[in-house]
Order: sequence, then C-alpha cells, then structure tokens
Amino acid sequence: MTQATPLTPALLRLMTWLSPSFPVGAYTYSHGLEYAVEEGIVGDVASLVQWTGRILRRGNGRADGVFFRVMHEAVSGGGDERLAWALERAAIMRGTAETALETQQQGRAFVDAVTAVWPHPHLDALIALAKELERPVVYPVAVATAAVAADIPLRPSLAAFLHATAANLVSAAVRAIPLGQTDGQRAIAALEQEIMHATDTVMTTQPEDIGTATPLVDWASMRHETQYTRLFRS
Repeated sequence: MTQATPLTPALLRLMTWLSPSFPVGAYTYSHGLEYAVEEGIVGDVASLVQWTGRILRRGNGRADGVFFRVMHEAVSGGGDERLAWALERAAIMRGTAETALETQQQGRAFVDAVTAVWPHPHLDALIALAKELERPVVYPVAVATAAVAADIPLRPSLAAFLHATAANLVSAAVRAIPLGQTDGQRAIAALEQEIMHATDTVMTTQPEDIGTATPLVDWASMRHETQYTRLFRS
C-alpha cells in the first residue's frame, strides 16, 4: 500500500484552518437554516441532507467553490485582473444581507487569525488590493489565498473547504432541530458524494457561469432577519 498524500505541515495547517475551533465564528451562522427548521422544512437527517446538498449543488456552496478556485488560480499566477475579479464578484454575489454579513465577517476573522500566526506576502497583497478596491475579503477568497500561501494544491483544499461548508450546516442543524450527534454524523456521511460531486463540478465550471438557484434558501435567510427568537446570526 502506498501513501497517496504525504503528511506535511501544510496539510495540518489546512485542517487547523477549517476546524470548528478556528476563530472565525462559523458556529454562530446557519445560512438561513434556523428559519427552515422553525418552518418545518428541515427537521430530520433526510431533509437536512437534501437542504445541504442543494446548497452545494446549486447554491452559495457551489458559487463559493468557484470563487475559491478562481482565487487559488489567480494567486498562483493568474494576475491582478483575476484577483480583482474574484474579490469583487465574491463580495457582491450574495442573495441576502445576512449571507453577505456571514461571508464578510468570517473572511475578516480568518485573515486576522492567519496573518497573526502564519503571516505571508500573499495575504498582505490580498489585504492591500481589497483596501485599494474598497472590497471586503470574503471567506472563500481568504481561505483560497491562505491555501496558496501554504503550498496546498487546489483540488484537496477546495474539497476540504466544501466539506467544511457542509459540516457547518450540519453542526447548526444538530443544535437547531435538534439532532443527536450520531445523526449529525449520518448526515455528514450521506453528504460525502455530494461534496465530491460539487468538487468535480467547481473544477470544470467557467467563472462566467457562476450563479445560484436556491430560492428557498434565500427566502429562509431573508425571513431569518426578522425571526422572533434566534440562536444564529444568519
């Protein structure tokens, strides 16, 4: 048996950045899921898997994956024009105010934490360009830049990012429905093929074809803004 992926500090670093314990506040966001739970749209493992799978296939999960890929390629040598494109589009392509706040605040927290512990010229350049363009550094753009800085290849870092996206939604559901921890892991296991399919799709999607088609998710996010009781910020 051969070891396909060698253990490196960069791999451990990626695991750290996408861990629930990394200080980006991911546990405080549900991406509209909290309202879907209140309305009875999501209430068990099957409906959670369906909801999350749609986000990965046709929602912000897919769009963020494409932004991640474009940014990874641009930082790796795609030029300032591509960097500027990714910064702008990733910031403005948000269906609701709460999902915009979610990605902006997580991006800011990620950059602050990574630059404090693992400073790198790529991150400094990203911050400078964002300031020049007056654009926020949103979450997928920030993580992709850090992955390049750590010499982590595109495909595994993208797959890890999409897995973390799904895992955060499952974590929110475990608390909001609530589900047991074992049911949460059943949902993660059921989403493995969705994550792999989303990774393959993102790797072949042209940037000009970025879009979302999850109106129910956007509706739940907008209704969450005025939900009477809330555990989450989105």
